[in-house]
Amino acid sequence: MNPYVVFLLYMAAILGVVALMLLLNKVLGPKPVDTETKLEPFECGATPVDTHNVKAVPIKYYAVAIIFILFDLETVFLFIWALGAQPLTGFMLFTLGVFVFLLVLILLYVYKARLLEAVRE
Repeated sequence: MNPYVVFLLYMAAILGVVALMLLLNKVLGPKPVDTETKLEPFECGATPVDTHNVKAVPIKYYAVAIIFILFDLETVFLFIWALGAQPLTGFMLFTLGVFVFLLVLILLYVYKARLLEAVRE
């Protein structure tokens, strides 16, 4: 049998099971009632002190979060590369060099743009 057909059948089976589970949950699952306690904001089990002075998170923190995710994923990719590069060839070292070069460029951009220093203020 063609491998593409097997893959498509497998994906169809997965999507069918997921759709069935969601449908069964919708039909047979509990129907929660929205109470006043359930709708109030929750912060670590403590009651909110001041609900009228709630401020949005400054936009500068989102840049830090994106940078963190970027370098966190980079670490995962380096581990995957290290596990997959068993016959260490020149091409594998070249790809590692390109990857590390791009990371250094990103790090220099973050440093030059002072993205992390904006959070200290």
